[in-house]
Amino acid sequence: MSTYPAERRRLQLTPVALVALVLAAALATWIVTVVRMRGMDAGPGTDLGVLGWFVGIWVTMMAAMMFPAAMPMVLLFHRVSGERARRGQGFVPTWFFVLSYLAVWTVYGLSAYGLYRIAAHFAGDFLAWDRGGPYVAGAAIGLAGIYELTPLKSVCLRQCRSPLSFVLGRWRDGWRGALRMGVEHGGYCVGCCWGLMVVLFALGVMSLVWMAVVAALIFAEKVLPLGELLTRVFAVGFVAVAIWIAAAPGSVPGVTQPDSPAADNARMRMMHMKPSTQMKPGAQMKPGAQMKPVQGMGTEPMKKPAMTP
Repeated sequence: MSTYPAERRRLQLTPVALVALVLAAALATWIVTVVRMRGMDAGPGTDLGVLGWFVGIWVTMMAAMMFPAAMPMVLLFHRVSGERARRGQGFVPTWFFVLSYLAVWTVYGLSAYGLYRIAAHFAGDFLAWDRGGPYVAGAAIGLAGIYELTPLKSVCLRQCRSPLSFVLGRWRDGWRGALRMGVEHGGYCVGCCWGLMVVLFALGVMSLVWMAVVAALIFAEKVLPLGELLTRVFAVGFVAVAIWIAAAPGSVPGVTQPDSPAADNARMRMMHMKPSTQMKPGAQMKPGAQMKPVQGMGTEPMKKPAMTP
């Protein structure tokens, strides 16, 4: 006789309900991201703000970008966990697996934040957009393109595209097992997509346009039938964009120039200032001007905008 409580059977979500819930969560996080980041795209090298604010917006971004592509794995975990529970083998809610998965992307974001701060501190003016910034951005995007063709990328992408293979080979029982599975799957996801996130950082991490583009590329690679073949297309495209942005950064469509009035307005928006009253349109910020932190927001660099991967 099954020890799985009848109440829990009634409360467990159906696959359709789970899909609806995950998609609703993705939509909600997209809405929150748009509300919080609208008008904050200062281009490559956008300051990441204070750590607490960055972590909050980063986790929201990852939920918005990754939930649709992670749907097959989430559904399979939910189905297997529910079936094992009906056999009296213990039950772990799907949300715990999802949070474990997001924790890995949070660690990636913290690492990127630390690298940004270190690079900004030691590189100084070299990363300014009128100096070495375009070359650093181009190199970062080119590196992401080359990584698309590596064996490690293929292994990680294969695990992301084959949830059944992952579950059959790495299933673990209990809460600790769900934690381990979420971390392992998140690790494969980072291994698959870290280069795409580098592209986002290089083009403007606060850009809603580039965020949507990168999210679409991730979904295409992980979910579409010919996703594995798309890595070659993406590799060529990234290398081409890398050369373009290094050679003629001002002509790349969709990229906000860090030394432009639009970027200045974005930086003021991050400080909750009104460009119309604080600075005339088209005026440039004075080099060396300090920007004071605002509660819930970040601080801006003291010198010219810099580009760091």
